[in-house]
Amino acid sequence: MKLGLETETFHMYFQNGRMDAFGFIDQVVAYGLDGAQFNIVEYSEEEVSTEKCKEYQIDPVWGSLCSNDKAHLQAIREKLDEHGLYCELDMKGVETKRLEEVIEVAEILGADVIRTYINKGNYDPEKVKAGIEKIRIIEPLLKEKNIQLAIENHEEEVATEVVKLIKEIGSTHVGCLCDIGNGMMAWEDPKTTVDTLAPYAKSTHFKDHIVIRDGKYLRVSGCPVGYGNIDTDYCYKTLVMNSSLERINIEMCHPYVSTFKRPLGTGGVEYLGEGAFQIENPYIDPEIAAPLHTYKPSPENLEYLLEVQKRDADASVAYVKGLREKYKDLERGNK
Repeated sequence: MKLGLETETFHMYFQNGRMDAFGFIDQVVAYGLDGAQFNIVEYSEEEVSTEKCKEYQIDPVWGSLCSNDKAHLQAIREKLDEHGLYCELDMKGVETKRLEEVIEVAEILGADVIRTYINKGNYDPEKVKAGIEKIRIIEPLLKEKNIQLAIENHEEEVATEVVKLIKEIGSTHVGCLCDIGNGMMAWEDPKTTVDTLAPYAKSTHFKDHIVIRDGKYLRVSGCPVGYGNIDTDYCYKTLVMNSSLERINIEMCHPYVSTFKRPLGTGGVEYLGEGAFQIENPYIDPEIAAPLHTYKPSPENLEYLLEVQKRDADASVAYVKGLREKYKDLERGNK
């Protein structure tokens, strides 16, 4: 199994001018990984101010790639090829023009998988219905370029909703990105998520979470992979055994805290206290950064959280490499 790294793992480094696409590739190589997954989700003003985008040359449209200039993309491609790395892209939305633009960028970079999602913030069946039609419009171009579109179970969907969408589209070039943790925001156990999505998976986000209290509210918090309450061992083994995947992408969404997006019980979990839904203390001391303020640190705690992100990225990569070693014989003998 090849292992890749998603740029969200170092989101604070990108957002604060400490890393760009070339530096990220250097980090992937330093980790001894096999691929790079670039997040080109447009930055919102809540994430990165317009002034900071200008100051650090963060492109609000092309995210961690910084630009869609062809010479710039070709330079990234050359560096990827130099190290024998695969490439995938993460975008959002299904608007035809945006998809066409991203497919063009993917072709230059040699990226053969594009992740996207339809809902943001809340689950909207009508938006999903419209999204299916938009994906059908772009599907012939995906076939022409031999690129896979992977619909992510974002924080708003349960796995069966994603599978239904994929079946309605009915294309060999459209599957899912199995994010092992996102279903928690819809009250779905990660093992259920992976069991359901593995047969349809074109790509992955491999992460870990805990549930925390934030005052009177419950939140889902990122943490280093292998240090939370997701049964990551089960999830890795299931992806190896029950999918056609040849890559798993580490996405350490941390420091990061999210809210529940669906009513209690939507994904089958109706109570807390067991498994992935045990309640833990916040991973980051609230005296340093309140849970919902960890993703975008204030200047006084930025350096500390940058250290935390790098330390925990190191730990996450080491842990997932350990899983690969543990299950390498399953890959060889039973797939």
